[in-house]
Amino acid sequence: MATQQKQSAALTSPGYLLPFITVTALFFIFGFITNLNMALVPHLRSIFDLPYAWAMLAESAFFLAYLVFSAPTSKLIELIGYKRTMVVSLFIQVIGCLLFVPAAKLVSFPLFLTAVFVVGAGVTALQTSANPYVSILGPEHSAPVRLTLAQAFNSIGGTIAPLVAGAYILTDSTKLTKAAIADTVRLPYIFIAAGLLILGLAVAFSHLPAVTRTQSFRPGKEGDGVLGLSIWSYKHTVLGALGIFFYVGVEVGLASIAVDYFKSQGMSTAKTASFLVSLYWFGALIGRLLGSWILTKVKSGKLLGIFGFAAAALIAVSMFTSGWVAIWTLVLCGFFNSIMFPNIFTLGIAGLGPMTSKGSGLIMTAVVGGAVIPYLLGKLADHVGIQHSFILPVICYLFIAWYGLWGSKPTRTVTA
Repeated sequence: MATQQKQSAALTSPGYLLPFITVTALFFIFGFITNLNMALVPHLRSIFDLPYAWAMLAESAFFLAYLVFSAPTSKLIELIGYKRTMVVSLFIQVIGCLLFVPAAKLVSFPLFLTAVFVVGAGVTALQTSANPYVSILGPEHSAPVRLTLAQAFNSIGGTIAPLVAGAYILTDSTKLTKAAIADTVRLPYIFIAAGLLILGLAVAFSHLPAVTRTQSFRPGKEGDGVLGLSIWSYKHTVLGALGIFFYVGVEVGLASIAVDYFKSQGMSTAKTASFLVSLYWFGALIGRLLGSWILTKVKSGKLLGIFGFAAAALIAVSMFTSGWVAIWTLVLCGFFNSIMFPNIFTLGIAGLGPMTSKGSGLIMTAVVGGAVIPYLLGKLADHVGIQHSFILPVICYLFIAWYGLWGSKPTRTVTA
């Protein structure tokens, strides 16, 4: 009972509730931006007549930013704090969104990829700062619940993004010129840039207190002996980073190829297929809302293992069936994806104390899996077909299940 009261206080006290709500709203932003970017895969294929692997470079450019900017962001957090890092990240996204205007006007594939990369840099900084900030707004034992709840807003943004893409970006018209097809991205990204600018200013003037109440969560200061340790010596953190690599890669890869896959299974238009992709993300929303409650009953590692095996089974069924069965088994994977990121993340940073920002930086660097796995999936699809390429997602899900049940157990912590 005392533990429950402490958890409730951490989530509802004046010092934590408003910051939690503010930062949770940011999860909506990077969910929306990330998933809207996935809609560019079929869009770029239609503009530039690209094979799957080349079109997947839109994902590679976006998630490559995690490899480049995650570690520098963790340093930036130590220099200017979580709040200012979030503001900087939003303004970087504004610049990236505005780059889509000349990319569309010039119908330039390299410029499209550049715009995607800059947006990805902003989202990287936002995720690297927002995820640990939510985790440390209360007791460590309730961090998976808080992060899972915040990730639900990520899923709301992710659910809306394919609907926006289907309505304003994707087109099935064969009569439009390449320039006209490319131009469909211009207006949506201008509006998004304006919204991000307003949000960045709002966060800049909001009250997000520095976390000083819990020493074990504070970034270490120069001279602290603990900072001399290598984050690579914490096996559960390194394996957690690998888990994030596979999770982000498989979730993004499946979502990116889903429109073409659904059309190959009988969907008549890209807009109808986009609606089904939105259901994939809606499943993640439902799973995160339910997951935040289930995690009060089931240990996070065990739940991660169960969901990992379930997702692997669904993709295996989709591989060997067709029509609606193949479609819905993939869509249902969204539900089982739901709790994977927050649980892998919190299991990976468990026990790191003042090294939490370093652990977060390493884990967020592994989000580069979103650049690697989709490209490999596209290469496989080009050579053996989409369905046979699903062997790669099956392997990814099996590793995630193993991590939850066995690989996430810490062999050492900062304090032990």
